[in-house]
Amino acid sequence: MAHGDSRDIKELQSFAMEAVRTAGEKALGFYGKGRRDVRFDEALVTEAELVLNDFFREQLSMAFPDHQIFTSALLEEGYTHEEKRYVWVYDPLDGVSNFQAGIPIWGVSLALLENFWPLLGCFFMPCTGEFFHAIAGQAAYCSGQVIGVPEREMVNDESVLLVFSRFHNRFRSSFPGKMLNLGCTSAHVCYVARGGADAAVLANETYQDLAASRVILEAAGGRFYHLDGKDIFLNEYLEGERIDIPLLATGPELCRAIGPHLSRV
Repeated sequence: MAHGDSRDIKELQSFAMEAVRTAGEKALGFYGKGRRDVRFDEALVTEAELVLNDFFREQLSMAFPDHQIFTSALLEEGYTHEEKRYVWVYDPLDGVSNFQAGIPIWGVSLALLENFWPLLGCFFMPCTGEFFHAIAGQAAYCSGQVIGVPEREMVNDESVLLVFSRFHNRFRSSFPGKMLNLGCTSAHVCYVARGGADAAVLANETYQDLAASRVILEAAGGRFYHLDGKDIFLNEYLEGERIDIPLLATGPELCRAIGPHLSRV
């Protein structure tokens, strides 16, 4: 399959969307069933992830047996274009704390890399029914509608900034609008891509965490930036290490407007 062959890319996207949707429906069988006497039900999450990982592995082996699933072991083996041309990055439970607690902001994410460059991304939120997807270099969609990042250049008291859970411990903020934490990285990024939020501040993520939403965000006209507005090269973190700097997911104009309102503690 050659990069740029629209027929082949559509076939890959069709597989991805069907796999993600089915995985999300399977995940609903475990949703909200965490034990109430513990803060985090590890056993429930482990069982759900095993089922969902096995499901995707089986689907991929039947549809594209020569494709790989992204793991740290895959990177350690060494890479050649011939052996590992197509690699899938799969997260069956993005927003896992919400998932086990019965909070509906969580989903299934899936990205496809061709020679370790992003080709397509999908993110499905079963509880809300929102399905985000994009092919790199083409339009981004949410549930069949074309989406795009906000085109505003300034922030005000109606602006929305999505933040991570420990944001208040790491930053001082003079941001004039609303700051919200929804507990799901891909949801944060995709809501920016859809224009529902102006930007999202992310921290302690990995390349795998951002692979699918990155494709969607960039197709919608946004990017990941340093807080000072400079671009970040995510492929520097392919080996799976945590990204040791905070990121801003937004459009090119707003990144320059939001950064000055945030300072590290």
